[in-house]
Amino acid sequence: MDRPTARKLLVDQGTASLTQRNPDAMLLRLDRGEAPIPGQMTSILVALRVLYKELEGEESIDRELARALYRLARESQRALWVGRERGVAWPPMLAEDLDRVEAGVEGVLSGDWQTPASEMTVTGQVQLELPSADG
Repeated sequence: MDRPTARKLLVDQGTASLTQRNPDAMLLRLDRGEAPIPGQMTSILVALRVLYKELEGEESIDRELARALYRLARESQRALWVGRERGVAWPPMLAEDLDRVEAGVEGVLSGDWQTPASEMTVTGQVQLELPSADG
């Protein structure tokens, strides 16, 4: 995935609730109490990693991208909690995936890619990590 593709994907996903152009966008699916489409979360995480790498050393990002990233992190967590309150049976790993999205957004916005505590290796456990930009 290249920078323009990653940017477009994240802007489309992050502004979906505003534009209403893509009914299968993750935020709209979550708002309806539906899980993301298979592979959708991976694509978002890869796009975040690509943008982080591509933006390294830059002092600023454009407002459209910043707004989309903010909304992607904020609205996905909000939809998760609203769904829980409504009794939606979310997939088991959705909350952790949304935490990864939030951490990825933080990394892009801050320029500092941190491994969240939930992804650190504990003896005897498999390490969870964001997908690489290559795959």
